[in-house]
This record gives sequence, C-alpha cells and structure tokens, in this order.
Amino acid sequence: MIKKGRTLIFENPPKIVGYASAVGKKESKGPLKEFFDIIFMDTTLKQKSFEKAEASLQTAAVNRALKKAELLPSDIDYILGGDLLNQLISSSYGLRSFNIPFLGLYGACSTMAESLGLAALLCESGAAKSAVAVSSSHFCSAERQFRFPLNYGGVRTPTAQWTVTGAGSVVVSQKGEKNLPQIKGVTFGKIEDLGITDINNMGAAMAPAAASTIESFLMDSGTKPSDYDLILTGDLGSLGSSLLVKLLFDNGIDISKQHNDCGLMIYKVKEQDTHCGGSGCGCSASVLCSKILRDLKNKKLNNILFIATGALMSTVSVQQGETIPSIAHLIHITSGEV
Repeated sequence: MIKKGRTLIFENPPKIVGYASAVGKKESKGPLKEFFDIIFMDTTLKQKSFEKAEASLQTAAVNRALKKAELLPSDIDYILGGDLLNQLISSSYGLRSFNIPFLGLYGACSTMAESLGLAALLCESGAAKSAVAVSSSHFCSAERQFRFPLNYGGVRTPTAQWTVTGAGSVVVSQKGEKNLPQIKGVTFGKIEDLGITDINNMGAAMAPAAASTIESFLMDSGTKPSDYDLILTGDLGSLGSSLLVKLLFDNGIDISKQHNDCGLMIYKVKEQDTHCGGSGCGCSASVLCSKILRDLKNKKLNNILFIATGALMSTVSVQQGETIPSIAHLIHITSGEV
C-alpha cells in the first residue's frame, strides 16, 4: 500500500468477487430495473414495520452477494455496514443472523463508499481474506425519522430528494480471478461545512465535500478526469450535481463529460416525481451493486471513480439550528484490465 496525500493506493488490489442489490417497487419502475438482483413489490417486505423491512433488505442483499461469490458466511472475516436509522438498527438487526464479526458504520449516504473502502483496506493489508460491505435505506423509515410520518401528508420542497428503498452489498476478497473488478485505491473524505442549514437541500450541503475529495484524489494520483470512463457521485441529485461541476470547474477541473450521479440514474426523475432525484444510503449502494459493477465485470466500463456523499446531521442537530456538515469518500475501481 502506498499513501499519497489523502489517498491510499493498493499495490495488491482486492477483488470484487460478488455483489448484489435489493430494491423496492418505486425503484423497479426506474431506468435500472433490469440490473437489480432482487425486487420487492411489497413495501413492508411482509414485515411488521418499515424498520424491519429495511433490515430485510440488507439480509437479502448480503445473501445474494455471498451466493454469487460462492462463499458462505463462515468464509467472511468481517462485515461492515450502516444505514440512516438511530443506532444503525437496520444493519444490526439485518446482519445479526450471519454470525460474522460486525463493524457498524455511520457516514449517512456516504456509507457504501466508507464500508467498501474499509473492507478493501482490511483485505489489502492482510487483516482479512474476505469482507463484506453493505448499506441500505428505506423511504418510509427515513421519512418517519427525519421528516414526517407518511400519513401527515407533508408537501415536498422543489429541492428535496426521494429516499431510495434499497440495499447493496459487495464481497471483497484477496483472492479471485484477475479479470474481476478491482479496488485500486481509496480517498477518505474530510468533513466540509459551508453553512447550509436547509435539510431539504442535501445536494447543496454535500457538493463541497464531493469536490474536495475528487480534487484531492486527482492531485494525489496525478490523473485527470479524462482518464476515467465515469466519475460517479451519490447522491447529489440534480441541484447538487450542477453545483459540484461548477465548484470543480472554478478550480480548473472539468468533470462535466465524465460525471453522473446515482440519484439521477435510479429514477425517471420527472416522470416519477422525485424532484431533485434519489438519495439515501441505499441509492448509491443499489446503483453501484447493479448496473455499475455489472458494466465493470462485462468491460463496458474499465476505470471509474465512485464517490458517495453524506450529510452528517441528525434530527436533533437541525432542530438546534446547527448547519449540515458533510463528507464524501472516493473508491477507485477498475475492470481488472487497467
């Protein structure tokens, strides 16, 4: 492993040997339907609460990822996961049956990149032979915790985003075929806070964190945006994405041709009335663990940057008038041929 600035470059890149996504009904009506592994048409997943439903999303995603990797839970050294709910209840309840050492993580919507980066670090360092990264969100559980219960019928602001009901899981391993997707490096983010206080405008709060992390990685790695097939953020939505492109352009970095955002990919934004697009831990997790990793495996993509963003606030901090600190973690993934 080589450390350059904020970036860890892996000399023995861990391989992605399995991945899976599980989503809900609304997500199945979006552009990525054919790429999801599991689709639940019942929002409750036949559970007694939305929180239990979200836990089941994680269980389903991990089970399918392990099956695709042809591994058993006993083959996994660590499982790293997180969600948006208090005390990470979706992860702890959803993953308890696997009997795998568990590291609970909170990075808000950046958790998929955080868990994947740390899983890769464990494998590259030799601390683990195989590890699982997983994250989830559920529209109904998030609304209940952060906004209003659904029966309140509150009107969403134009800058609001729709929390994805979904989960994604990745199995990372030291071993695997050379042509499998590989994690080449990680840039962990710093907390950025430019004073945004509007909880209905997460894109604006998170864009500066994404810009900081992307700029740091490009500087540390000595690369430029055109070296990559895709620079994928999640989940800035339409407003945050345009702000990110402008922030970087003002610093002499043009990512406009390579950039896309998970929050814009998962829904037909106007047709499905999601305002600024998708959000939530499950947004970037389910997009990465469906179309993106499949395209890497099939060599339709060869060299990408995956940057998940998170707003590190809580209902209490917002009610106390605090601003919204944000963070973004970057994962450099290749098809195995770069």
